[in-house]
Amino acid sequence: MNAETPFTTPEDVGLDTAKLSNISNYFGAYVEKGKLAGVSTLVARGGKIAHFETVGERDRENALPMEKDTIFRIYSMSKPITSVALMMLYERGLFQLSHEVYRYIPSFKKLQVWDGGTFDDYKTKPCERAMTIRDLLTHTSGLTYGFMHVHPVDKIYRRTGIEGAATANGMNLEEFCDALADIPLLFSPGTQWSYSVATDVCGRLVEILSGQPLDKFLQENIFEPLGMVDTGFMVSAEKLCRFAANYEKDPKTKEVRLFDPGSDKSTYATPKPFFSGGGGLTSTMVDYWRFCQMFLNGGELDGVRILSPKTVDFMTLNHLPDGKTLPEMDQSAFSEVGMDGAGFGLGFSVVLDAAATQTIASEGNHSWGGAASTLFWIDPQEDLIAILMTQLMPSRAYPLRPQMQQLVYGALVD
Repeated sequence: MNAETPFTTPEDVGLDTAKLSNISNYFGAYVEKGKLAGVSTLVARGGKIAHFETVGERDRENALPMEKDTIFRIYSMSKPITSVALMMLYERGLFQLSHEVYRYIPSFKKLQVWDGGTFDDYKTKPCERAMTIRDLLTHTSGLTYGFMHVHPVDKIYRRTGIEGAATANGMNLEEFCDALADIPLLFSPGTQWSYSVATDVCGRLVEILSGQPLDKFLQENIFEPLGMVDTGFMVSAEKLCRFAANYEKDPKTKEVRLFDPGSDKSTYATPKPFFSGGGGLTSTMVDYWRFCQMFLNGGELDGVRILSPKTVDFMTLNHLPDGKTLPEMDQSAFSEVGMDGAGFGLGFSVVLDAAATQTIASEGNHSWGGAASTLFWIDPQEDLIAILMTQLMPSRAYPLRPQMQQLVYGALVD
């Protein structure tokens, strides 16, 4: 754990100790019933951590406890990190959000839109306009994910081996983008919203604009400066002893079973050529809190500035066309956090109407989650950060995220 991590008592930052203790008790019941192996939760306010507890096990098969330095697969919580990396390059004047993606990835000039048929016999039509970098950051690009299983294009992704963090065939990001350019878009860029591999394409843009592999750029420009000592695309041999196992809930039997071990047999234990900026990172609670605190501070932490405060404010505006909400633009019917009352910024979901979310929240909350049921949110109004880490797929197996919000906001007393 980072030595400089600041802790405080809940009462010192307007939180109730007894109510915060309910968080561990509540999720502990999931563990006792065998629904989750283990859970770690963190709540920080005013730049200090007021609650940080673990329950259960990080590795059920080997009876290893969940600990505060456990390393997790954060999956799509990688997306905000990659989005920040791209916006760091934006601040250097290296691109405009309105720039066509094909300026930097030439194969994207041939993009076409699905126009009916089956996955192996289909028609396409030209895009109404070219895909821009802002389309990628806001998931309005027309790209998708193979795991959606709702459209023939999803099946083309799976057949091609394009599976986000699980992308096969030994592809690197350059090869991934060139393969993606041969697959039709779901819709013309900017016309709808669909959760997608767009942030992996943002990762490739980071490589092109910086002249560095994505892993090296993140390490040198975000992880090292912020003291995120346990975050990366693989778990080294000396850290595998802290790596959590990942589980999945069988949709038919409801049984929770091992999906990926927390050992040298894990897919994260060896280096891969594909650096998934959209879902490939592992991290710890404190590392991810440090990233969130930097963002809540307006781009700075412990004297290290990552972004300008104005850039942070800009990223958390609603960037969907005409100020629309996610439900008004949704194509995929899938999001890692609730859509009601929310828009989308540059890498984050943003609450626009707290009442419409049907969970306690502040307008301006920005958040995201990961495929293994992880979650973070940042509440600028309350100067608050909350993080939940567990390892269970799919992320909608249980309503952990709204329950975490209820418990955290219920503990606010000032």
